[in-house]
Amino acid sequence: MTNFSTYQEVLEYLYTQLPMFQRVGGTAFRKDLVNTEALCDFLDHPQHRFKSIHVAGTNGKGSSSHMIASVLQEAGYKTGLYTSPHLKDFTERVKINGEPVTKHFVVSFIKRILPVIETLSPSFFEITVALAFDYFAQQQVDIAIIEVGMGGRLDSTNVIQPELSLITNISEDHKQWLGDTLEKIAFEKAGIIKDHTPVVISEKQPEITHVFDQKAIDLNASLSYASDEYMVSTQNDKWSVRLDQQVYLEIEPGLVGDYQCYNLPGVLKTIELIAERGFRIEKIHIERGLEHVVANTGIKGRWQVLGENPFMVCDVAHNVAGIKSIMDQVKKKLYGELHIVWGMMGDKEIDDILMLLPTKAYYYFCQAGIPRAKKAGELQKAASHHQLQGTVIENVNLAIQEALSVAKTDDLIFIGGSNFIVAEIDSL
Repeated sequence: MTNFSTYQEVLEYLYTQLPMFQRVGGTAFRKDLVNTEALCDFLDHPQHRFKSIHVAGTNGKGSSSHMIASVLQEAGYKTGLYTSPHLKDFTERVKINGEPVTKHFVVSFIKRILPVIETLSPSFFEITVALAFDYFAQQQVDIAIIEVGMGGRLDSTNVIQPELSLITNISEDHKQWLGDTLEKIAFEKAGIIKDHTPVVISEKQPEITHVFDQKAIDLNASLSYASDEYMVSTQNDKWSVRLDQQVYLEIEPGLVGDYQCYNLPGVLKTIELIAERGFRIEKIHIERGLEHVVANTGIKGRWQVLGENPFMVCDVAHNVAGIKSIMDQVKKKLYGELHIVWGMMGDKEIDDILMLLPTKAYYYFCQAGIPRAKKAGELQKAASHHQLQGTVIENVNLAIQEALSVAKTDDLIFIGGSNFIVAEIDSL
């Protein structure tokens, strides 16, 4: 079907005709930038017609991108934001000042580049990146925050020449594509570092600093380890930031998970460096940007509270490091019984993640409606080997309903394991 006229027809074409990593996994992963460069050539190089900040990392790149965008919006800049995957609607991936790309633009863009699609057979992600770049160029944004999809070196977004690059936490994820050691994964992430372009590393991890140090030397790029400069502490959902031994910032952040304290140094250093490159950003903009990030950008699924009595919360964490941080957050809550609605993708390190989950909880094993999803029954069987007990309710929302029907008012319900489990929550 290429004779489409509506947004829904375009989406059906994108989802069914083009390989989409989020749905099918590795068969959609392209190990070069050839298609992206060809698409950008056809579009007259939109990636070079706006300023940008490039953000990579295993965990925290989405939250960091949204926080940076929110601060720039508060400072009065027309700010583009490209992130993936989306949770509810495709248009969430491409935003300007928190407003998603229009459905009309999506339709007209796909119609315009259809001849190239039919020639190149690009992936879903390659098309989406080209769409974002073209939209930002046409709308003449002051700056755009561009989040890497996976890896960095060979990611479709890596055709931009950013004002600076930010690399957040590095941990083991997508090992079958990025490498089976932290060092190899860090090498892929370091691929976004550009010649004579500042790079910020959010969290100093001693075992891989040599990877970033060498890449920065090779490319004459100034390198900053943000966690060496900005010291963040959290207490009662408040953040205190120290810089040069002095209190620099005290705020109640919009993103409340304690794990965000690992992202904040990188965000603040990025803002500091972008200000040195001519952007006028005052402390009040930083404070408001961090406090109003949800309202400003529409970010979802980061320790997002969905209900009280019982306390119900969801999070998109989906790899070992992310799940560990989330379970640490759960432990800090006071509750009677713990109910966990849980689903995963089949290509994740399932046993490594399951062993991090609490045995003193009742599980509702479910699955997202995509081919990559681990079958709920298989997940229950794997979980039983880790002394995790529960029932199989394949549909996410039916699983949530069951948890709510059983839970007492002082209980805690956590929903997670995958972006795609969270995406299917009706009340999100």
